[in-house]
Amino acid sequence: MDIPENVQHQLNQFQQLQQQAQAVTVQKQSVDIQLKETETALEELKKTAADAEVYKSAGNLLIKVEREQTLEDLDDQLETLKLRQQTMARQEERVMKKLQEMQTSLQATLGRM
Repeated sequence: MDIPENVQHQLNQFQQLQQQAQAVTVQKQSVDIQLKETETALEELKKTAADAEVYKSAGNLLIKVEREQTLEDLDDQLETLKLRQQTMARQEERVMKKLQEMQTSLQATLGRM
């Protein structure tokens, strides 16, 4: 049975959307991991004494940094990551909804064949 060109086009779009959904999910997982690591680093840094020496990894080096500035930097990074996490969640939701709609449409079209 030959698949009509328009249905084949829909199937191709569906496959592209599946790939997009997978990419968004991977990006969201990456942001989730970065967020957890930043939260952990911030928690640990807050446990240290105000006069403690703090070092930051820069490639293969450890560089001495100011504790207070590092706290501010981590707070900023945490805020940015939370926003990215929300954005990625909305994007994932939109893609999944569109994927579901397209799947329903394709199933109906293929069921009529």
